[in-house]
Amino acid sequence: MDRHLPAKVLLVDDNEEFANLLAHRLEIRGMKVVAVSCGEEAVALVKKQRFDVAIIDLSMPGIDGIETLKQIKAIRPALEVLMLAGHATVTGGIEAMKQGASDFLQKPVEIDELLKKIKAARKSRLTTLHQRTDAEMQEILIRRSW
Repeated sequence: MDRHLPAKVLLVDDNEEFANLLAHRLEIRGMKVVAVSCGEEAVALVKKQRFDVAIIDLSMPGIDGIETLKQIKAIRPALEVLMLAGHATVTGGIEAMKQGASDFLQKPVEIDELLKKIKAARKSRLTTLHQRTDAEMQEILIRRSW
């Protein structure tokens, strides 16, 4: 995966107006964004597609943001997740981080701050994937005695 390709972002928020506006703002900055309105849709998409970063609202009907995060991380552990909350709580933030979120941001989030967080999360994901493939390559070379 090349860092020069556009970041592929999954946006999960039950407020469709907010999600569509944020998706548009990210797309005009060169990102590919898929927006869904519930955790169930997000989990189903993560099973079928690969994303660089997921941005998940903490409070949603159905499965909430924490449960969505857990299920997504079970499917794609290397996927970086940023959590958003309209009414952030310390408890919610701590739980999100325990479950594997890269960061926890309060709505309304400044677009420049969000872009920095997305870029940092993507860079972290790419580093993790490169390290994993390097380790796999070394293991193959050792087994083959090249």
